[in-house]
Amino acid sequence: KINFKILPIDYNLEFNSNHPYNRNNGTMIPNKGYQHVFSPGLYAKIGPLEITLKPEHHFAENKDFEGFWEGHRDVIWERRYALWNRIDIPEKFGNKNHNSTYIGQSSIRLNFKNLSLGISNENIWWGPSIRNSIMMSNHAKGFKHITFNTIKPVKTKIGNFEWQVISARLESSGYNQSGYLKSNAGRPIYVPKINQLGETDDWRYMQALLFSYSPKWIDGLSFGYIRWVQFYSALVEGRYSWMDGNTDYFPVFSNLFRKNDTSASQEAQTDQAAGLFFRWLWKESNTEIYSEYHFNDAKVNIRDLLLDSRHARAFTIGLQKYFSKNSLKFNFEWTQMEQTGGRLLRNAGSWYMHGYVYDGFTNEGEVLGASIGPGSNSQYISLTKFKENSKITLGLEIIHHDNDFYYMAFENSTDFRRYWKDYNINLKYQTKFKNLWLAMDAFYIRSLNYQWGLEEDPTKYFVPGIDKNNFHMTLKLAYLIPLAN
Repeated sequence: KINFKILPIDYNLEFNSNHPYNRNNGTMIPNKGYQHVFSPGLYAKIGPLEITLKPEHHFAENKDFEGFWEGHRDVIWERRYALWNRIDIPEKFGNKNHNSTYIGQSSIRLNFKNLSLGISNENIWWGPSIRNSIMMSNHAKGFKHITFNTIKPVKTKIGNFEWQVISARLESSGYNQSGYLKSNAGRPIYVPKINQLGETDDWRYMQALLFSYSPKWIDGLSFGYIRWVQFYSALVEGRYSWMDGNTDYFPVFSNLFRKNDTSASQEAQTDQAAGLFFRWLWKESNTEIYSEYHFNDAKVNIRDLLLDSRHARAFTIGLQKYFSKNSLKFNFEWTQMEQTGGRLLRNAGSWYMHGYVYDGFTNEGEVLGASIGPGSNSQYISLTKFKENSKITLGLEIIHHDNDFYYMAFENSTDFRRYWKDYNINLKYQTKFKNLWLAMDAFYIRSLNYQWGLEEDPTKYFVPGIDKNNFHMTLKLAYLIPLAN
């Protein structure tokens, strides 16, 4: 049988009035002003073969905005580049507007019973988190990958199993950070990425695994394991390459602990993270709790894991609860990405950066995990009211921007005044008109000490910060084309 469908036409619009606020928006970039993504699509199923064509056209104004504060001293700029030299997250994507078409959320799959094997460029979201998925999210642009996964649970006598294994190609953005020509004490603060040194084969190979288990004896509970590993694709100037041996094509299944590394260079030149998650739905009380806990630095062995379990960790804790016959929903999510106090003895660096894989865990200039980014923390609380074809949400979000950098940059001066913190009031509305779905998401953002900046005053100590107001709006439209009989 041949099954053919016209997929919904999606139009996503986003606007920032003062500086970028971008969260889990796929192809979109950090942008001031207006940007949109327009995406039609077709779907065909021919026996076990499934083909999805969902291209995306992206336009962004990409207006100028104030980035890392120019008032910082050269030594602070140098300490900022301690992160930026080891991750590809430019503040601004060039100086021109963007107007391009991509293959978007397209895929070709071969399905057999519960299993699927395919080639895809789709975004992937792993784990139970709703706002900040630590290991894999749709914050960055979709990437090319081969996938082998379940499309529905594999049922056994002890419970249900699900998994996905991907092998992917990740790309650099090609953009420089602000202030890359600056120097401190006569030394350049910027170290070019490998693709900026003229290398021709600089893409990164990434392999990732998610495995989930739902025990038969505990209704509503599922827990699982996630791991990803990445390194550069070619052996250039002595760099470690997964092309050196066939076993390196499947690094996610080996060398979980450092004691299994065959050489010091192999461990140093491999970027990896791993951890656990769980989700538990209590149906009788209409409540869901979930959490994920991951490490971005490999442990030496199990003893190291037991003794220093907070080293290089990040976690998310979440709760959802329905009230009043499911007409009200309460949601809370807390994500912690900054390092613990153990960094004073054993510094792991910030999440998603790496000492040798200089692009970090990114694709096309944005992190593949939590949208708040390296060293940051987030708390989000909301209340949603449901009606027949619509819902409205009022939320409060607090973001602590990159505390890892803040502690490192200002520890010598013991300057506790410069925390960059956002207080965001959020209003969402979603409704349906026949074949048209509409969702609006509006934020008023009050940034205190934006980019860790202060109004310098030699006669006063606790002075006002460089505070900013920003209005962020997202409008999403999806039109389902009715098919004639």
